[in-house]
Amino acid sequence: MTQPDRDTRTWTGAEADVSERILAPPLYRVILHNDDYTTRDFVVFILQEIFRKSEADAITIMLSVHQKGIGVAGLYSFQVAETKVEQVRLLAERHEFPLLCTFEPDV
Repeated sequence: MTQPDRDTRTWTGAEADVSERILAPPLYRVILHNDDYTTRDFVVFILQEIFRKSEADAITIMLSVHQKGIGVAGLYSFQVAETKVEQVRLLAERHEFPLLCTFEPDV
């Protein structure tokens, strides 16, 4: 059985033969933008259904969207962020809301 090396945080033993380090993928912020038509309840619904936020977290993010103009729904890999943005677009369109959802690199 292999043990982690505490100084370098790499594995010793059979895994030590691997010369490349696996890096975490870059993360992207998914952002909801305020508008004059999308209801607060719908934003909370989106945050709970698509982003799996608790009711309290969804309300906090919704208030940020309402008061500051934007709110970060979460941090995701590129593919997941892209999918979440598309899910929001489709659901907002289905409910006839102009809710804008975008994503950008988390710097």
